[in-house]
Amino acid sequence: MVVFDKPHALSDLPMHYCPGCTHGIVHRLVAEVIDELEIEGKTIGIAPVGCSVMAYDYFNCDMIEAAHGRAPAVATGVKRALPENIVFTYQGDGDLASIGMAETVHSAARNENITVIFINNAIYGMTGGQMAPTTLPGQVTQTSPYGRDVNHCGYPIKVCEMLSTLDGPEYLERVAVNNVKNVKNAKKAIKKAFQNQVEGKGFSLVEVISSCPTNWGLTPQKALEWVDEKMIPYYPLGVYKDRSAKEAEK
Repeated sequence: MVVFDKPHALSDLPMHYCPGCTHGIVHRLVAEVIDELEIEGKTIGIAPVGCSVMAYDYFNCDMIEAAHGRAPAVATGVKRALPENIVFTYQGDGDLASIGMAETVHSAARNENITVIFINNAIYGMTGGQMAPTTLPGQVTQTSPYGRDVNHCGYPIKVCEMLSTLDGPEYLERVAVNNVKNVKNAKKAIKKAFQNQVEGKGFSLVEVISSCPTNWGLTPQKALEWVDEKMIPYYPLGVYKDRSAKEAEK
């Protein structure tokens, strides 16, 4: 009896991510959901620019590479042209919350029937650890060596909270993958986001609080602890919008 196996939707290629990076965990969760919903043959993923730029190598479904920040726009075009297909984007905070903010907001406002997986590790990873829109107040990065000064740089953008003010989105939830309990909850949220699309409900975004040991200057274990101690208090986990559930309560 097989107790644990690689999801079919995940390729056999070794991943390029740094030791302790939790991108690999999220990749697996997405692949498990694709397998369980039996949608691999009709799923199209949109890869971003950032650490997960080569996500097209790791999923066995069709993948498209988007220009920096434009994944929701590309996903919108693909979904409208091929409405029977399942379309998801996989984006980091620099891609989604900085150069791609307009695409994110307007896709949500239109309630495009797509699924967005948003990785928030509070830093630009691939390009060397610069301050991101999600960098915490006081957090040290390559471009904020004395810590993020909110008087000079403003406050971090809380994507789920911001999008929840829009009428359009169907489902918004923030999760984390720094311990077993949170990983299980993250999978439930990701599956719900894909199921919403299968049922034609509209725009679903799952924000995943993730670690970046390399650019945080921490060991993998300490980075997971930092998620608990610093990230989650500033970015509380939970459901920020679930329109279908709210309507069902009426």
